[in-house]
Amino acid sequence: MAYATYEDVQARMSRTLSEDEAAICTTLLDDAAVIIDTFNDKATDSIKKVVSCRMVIRSLGDGDSAGIPIGATQGSMSGLGYSQSWTLSSGSAGELYLAKMDKQLLGKGNRIGSYSPVEELAFKEDINDQGDDGSVSC
Repeated sequence: MAYATYEDVQARMSRTLSEDEAAICTTLLDDAAVIIDTFNDKATDSIKKVVSCRMVIRSLGDGDSAGIPIGATQGSMSGLGYSQSWTLSSGSAGELYLAKMDKQLLGKGNRIGSYSPVEELAFKEDINDQGDDGSVSC
């Protein structure tokens, strides 16, 4: 289930999507919903809508970039030597991905921590070792 429509994406892009782009956009929005729910399904629908649109816009591009991939931070072109190179900031051109800001919107970015399942098992064993009166047997 997508959290946004192609009209939502179109409004944020400030251009009209072609019929083919609208069909692709709808499919990408469904894919974006799966990625978002895998990352954090407890986020609000409005945040999921914003993140979905951002992901799809990055994938579709602006449609007027003269062959420059969206997300490119550096690039070069040559003339008759037929050379072209691009440096992408994150993800790849055309790929759906969660950017740093998307992760922060979803409530999961910039957190440092660890989880040890062994500690949880040790805690359960301590509870099982307690008697009915709360005393611990050794």
